[in-house]
Amino acid sequence: MTTRKRKRSLLPNSESVLNQTDGDVLFKRLIKSQSHTSSRTVHQSVSKDQHLSPYFSVKDAVRLGYIFFNQPCADLAKAFLGKVLVRKLSDGTELRGRVVETEAYLGGEDKASHSAGGKRTERNTAMFMEPGTIYVYPIYGIYLCMNVSSQGEGAAVLLRSLEPLNGQDVMRGLRAAKRKEGAKTLKDKELCNGPSKLCQALDIQRCFDRRDLATDSELWLERDPESETVNAGEVVSAPRIGVDSHGEWAIKPLRFYLKGHPCVSVVNRDAERQMHSQSCTPSSVLGPQRLTREGESAENFAVQ
Repeated sequence: MTTRKRKRSLLPNSESVLNQTDGDVLFKRLIKSQSHTSSRTVHQSVSKDQHLSPYFSVKDAVRLGYIFFNQPCADLAKAFLGKVLVRKLSDGTELRGRVVETEAYLGGEDKASHSAGGKRTERNTAMFMEPGTIYVYPIYGIYLCMNVSSQGEGAAVLLRSLEPLNGQDVMRGLRAAKRKEGAKTLKDKELCNGPSKLCQALDIQRCFDRRDLATDSELWLERDPESETVNAGEVVSAPRIGVDSHGEWAIKPLRFYLKGHPCVSVVNRDAERQMHSQSCTPSSVLGPQRLTREGESAENFAVQ
């Protein structure tokens, strides 16, 4: 079957429209129809009186869909960095936070993954569902962590830390409700700097488990066109937190964070030095990495 090859007109826009072929007209109608369908994923800008991070712009913010989530786990974990997680509360308030730290759990041979060896349970079902499925699970019996499934059997990305962008006072209230009476007021950078902390600050409950982040009306992911690009040189790759008992998988660099960002839960100085060394000497052979302080693992999973 032959098709007519479209040529770009060299005429001004007004004349180009008059000289379009019937195929061009149909093509534009199709694009217009698709744009109308996808417009439901574009969210309005927040009002000017809301508290925003100086680094955040809501202009032309666009919701991310299935295509974004449908990529290999480690790639998705890095792609999450710089994107904005949005939680819409029952009263219409929208809480926003930029993702600054993630971990990849590959499933299969990844012994640190809940789905290691292809094991399926009632709890980890979401890890085997379509990319973009939310996986919320409890730790220590009282805290929650949020993950998002990716490509790969039983693979998912853990969201570890956010930079609060909008609704900080609401986040602070939600965090305070879970803390001891008389505890000091949390700084903005302390609101979401841990997987359980961000779940508390955004009121992400267990009921979000198995819901679709690409289509959900109360929780979704956006890109910010003015600051969505994260350079490879800004991303630190380090061992994951709290997986010390899983042999070789304990030291695999499957945690990713934005270098120098104040909202990162745990800074790995060794990983950052090696990152600098690699940029200077690409062929250097590097050894295992370690955390900067003993006991960081438990400290940063617990909500303080």
